[in-house]
Amino acid sequence: MHQIGVVGLSYRHVGVDEVARFSVPKTEVAARLPALRDALGVSEVFYVGTCNRVEILFSMPDGAAAGDARREVFRALIGRDPVGGEATRILRAWTGEAAVEHLFLVACGLDSAQAGEQEIAAQIRLAWETARDARVCGPTLDKLLSEALSMANRVHKLEANVRTPSLADLAADRIIRHFNGKPATVALLGVSPMTKRCGMILHRAGIPLLVVNRTLQTAEEYAATVGGRAVQLDQFREAPSDVGALVLAAGGNEPLLDGKSLPKVAAAAGPRAPLLLDFGVPPNADPQATKAAGIARVGMDDLIQAAQERRLSQLMRLAPVRAAIDERLDRLRGELATRAIGRQLADLRGSFEQIAAEEVERALAEEFANLDASQREMLQRFASTVARRLAHLPLAGIRAAAAHASADAVDAFFREAKLRRPET
Repeated sequence: MHQIGVVGLSYRHVGVDEVARFSVPKTEVAARLPALRDALGVSEVFYVGTCNRVEILFSMPDGAAAGDARREVFRALIGRDPVGGEATRILRAWTGEAAVEHLFLVACGLDSAQAGEQEIAAQIRLAWETARDARVCGPTLDKLLSEALSMANRVHKLEANVRTPSLADLAADRIIRHFNGKPATVALLGVSPMTKRCGMILHRAGIPLLVVNRTLQTAEEYAATVGGRAVQLDQFREAPSDVGALVLAAGGNEPLLDGKSLPKVAAAAGPRAPLLLDFGVPPNADPQATKAAGIARVGMDDLIQAAQERRLSQLMRLAPVRAAIDERLDRLRGELATRAIGRQLADLRGSFEQIAAEEVERALAEEFANLDASQREMLQRFASTVARRLAHLPLAGIRAAAAHASADAVDAFFREAKLRRPET
């Protein structure tokens, strides 16, 4: 696993504004991935960005050991060199087994603000598809991401009878409490996993929904599943409907609602100001403009804080998942180590067989020269079988050791194990 590295940042170490600064707009990810791979000098790369984290997973070429790539990642995502130690202050780095462990924890939701949430696995799967389409994800990362999502699926099965709340659940609960039994419509701006889950919860609670999206057809398709109405974003900005709450979750760097449209939203709602829940990173509604319009805004920092209050109890319940991750890491360590030295193992096995074949040919030319064709073939097969059996012990030993020894130690073994027929 020594060739694997991860660089990332999340709500656990920085604010969502900092996460937003390092986020790549979804529409640009595929185009920027090859340049990111080249900037890091790696053979494979994977990027996933969510509302509260950015993670870059990479694999080094030719089995080289991964190093701390925070400066390179900072430069690639921000567009300038870091100064004053800001790369090491803002970004976190993991290499080797720690990197793979971090990937598993993220995929299983154990590193999420709402421990155990399942949206992150879907986001990783989509990001993996993007990386494969961009041809920057090869056999090593494919193996790791497949294992991580398999582990996440196992977690979901373990949690089949337990409904793990997500940030979307917390947002829906906040809206229901805000309405306090009084009828009102909720506007969902952007058709994303967050708005979809929030919308389904609100729909089951009997709350009318208005789906707003840049593409009207997409809004109409989702609105049909929750019995709601649909409207195009520009139309809503110009003439907003009377809504009691808004849920915003869309990609891109431009706000969905600004200083021009927010006062219209407040005016349409009448005397009771609407509640606005903003999942955007960066914010989908400018915080200052929202405040100036008299609208109460709940941002990602507020939702994460609410989730943190439940985090410890969630982690205690998910303790068996942590044990399952350790078990999977142990197995994966051996598989990746064997894959990394596969060619060298084959060469070493070939050296054993070559020595045996050379010795048989020498013997057949000298002391066994009188053997007939059938006997000569039998002797050659016998020598080949003995060579393979003799090779098994050192091959099995180095295969097991490779999972725990350093790359330098393994390379040293193969350098010294270049078998040659002894001089006669």
